[in-house]
Amino acid sequence: MKKLLLACFVTITIVFNASAQEPVKVERDTIFIENQDTVLLKSYAKRYNPRKALLLAAIVPGLGQVYNKKYWKLPLVYGGFYLIGRQINFYNDIYTTYKFQLFTNLETNATKSKVYPYYTTDQLRRIVDRSRRERDFMVILMGGMYLLQIIDAHVDAHLKEFDLNPNLRVSLEPTITQDALIGRQTGMALVFRF
Repeated sequence: MKKLLLACFVTITIVFNASAQEPVKVERDTIFIENQDTVLLKSYAKRYNPRKALLLAAIVPGLGQVYNKKYWKLPLVYGGFYLIGRQINFYNDIYTTYKFQLFTNLETNATKSKVYPYYTTDQLRRIVDRSRRERDFMVILMGGMYLLQIIDAHVDAHLKEFDLNPNLRVSLEPTITQDALIGRQTGMALVFRF
């Protein structure tokens, strides 16, 4: 029954299109018939493949955002990588400088440093531990930044399909609530109407 209805619909459509003076062009969507039971609908949203955006962002950071045509996110991605990388370099420089002096003090059994006479061995040990901890934390943040840009590219490609309701209205309205237990409360409410 479904095959018969589909065949009748396609036949009527072809006959009316052939008899019209000007053919009707549909540029928004295209329908492909693979077999008798399946109709594939290829639309604008299917041009952005979330899996491809994810893989591109994983290979080269920022390439998923370029694939989604969100060029304004590139400075955010590379700026974040630059700032975190700069902090990693800063803490690593402190770590290596003071670690060398700490090992020198430990080998000579000195309580004060010769290069840094205002630091004791215990203070140098705390500086080395703290700078190593901060450097390792920044490395973790760099990994988080990498994952965040991958997730952003993937979610953004998915949201290309999202259709926003044109009747949606969002407003911020004052509210007053009367409660027997708490009393009168005033505030603001975010109201969605659709």
